[in-house]
Amino acid sequence: MEAISEQQTATSNLKSGSNLEKVLRAGHFAVTGELGPPKNADGEVIRKKAAILKGYVDAANLTDNQTAIVRMSSIGAGALAVQAGLEPVIQMTCRDRNRLGMQSDLLGAYALGLRNILCLSGDHQTFGNHPQSKNVHDIDSMQLIQMVVGLRDKNCFQCGEEIKGVNPRFFVGAAENPFGDPFEWRPYRLGKKAKAGADFIQTQLIYNVPRFKEFMKRVVDLGVHEQLYILAGVGPLKTAGAAKYMRDEVPGMDVPDEIVNRMEAAGKGIEDKKVKAAALKAEGIKICVELIQQMREIEGVRGIHLMAIEWEEAVPIITERAGLLPRPVLNGK
Repeated sequence: MEAISEQQTATSNLKSGSNLEKVLRAGHFAVTGELGPPKNADGEVIRKKAAILKGYVDAANLTDNQTAIVRMSSIGAGALAVQAGLEPVIQMTCRDRNRLGMQSDLLGAYALGLRNILCLSGDHQTFGNHPQSKNVHDIDSMQLIQMVVGLRDKNCFQCGEEIKGVNPRFFVGAAENPFGDPFEWRPYRLGKKAKAGADFIQTQLIYNVPRFKEFMKRVVDLGVHEQLYILAGVGPLKTAGAAKYMRDEVPGMDVPDEIVNRMEAAGKGIEDKKVKAAALKAEGIKICVELIQQMREIEGVRGIHLMAIEWEEAVPIITERAGLLPRPVLNGK
């Protein structure tokens, strides 16, 4: 894959023409958010969340049956987001569809105006509300990346058959956990995703900045940061309990004791529940802003993926305090 230049702003060689792609190619520090579809068919939920995020992020992820729980489809929700003026990044997991269904959905998604995709394996179905369901995993996330890139760059389906007519041209993303085991191999795994054709990466939540810096140093030494755009995952904490749960119970998460202690101290001695909740949220936002400021100083980090899950109201506050506003407007969009 060709090296990325901050001066590469011409639109003639854009892969998808998405706003996110334009922002990154123009050398801006990108901001993506997350918008969780509801566990029902209420499109107004998407419109309300989109109205909160619009103007504060360059694009927002629409999750695909997150945590293996039935939700409105990422493509349907993404189409509603487009109508509301918010650019979506549709997530697609390998858990629920075979390659036939995936490619069919991708054709439909492109026809609906969706231009960004995040390729994922998907949470195991036993974690969700249909544990008896069968997973598919016809292909893995690496093969999904290759398939979406093939639709775009080779103008053909995964079987090799030519697409006669309009082919779907997506800006292709993938996820990465910098702290997964074995830690020393994670940069090489990231390199494989770059070789598969991923254009951008969104990482899992990062709270241990020194360890993330170590990961990024290895990524830079390998030159992977020149092959794709890396967006560091950050998110505001609401409670000390959430911080402790991620530290102690979530595999692959690295939450330092310092973060947990700060959240505990923020609510210490406050009896009023509402006042305590507000104090904890304020500290969570403060920590998130500090993390963003540190991410901006790390070589190879080209933006952030801000995950304020079911707390979209925090996004405008965080982006403003982190100095990330106004968001760039390119080509009148």
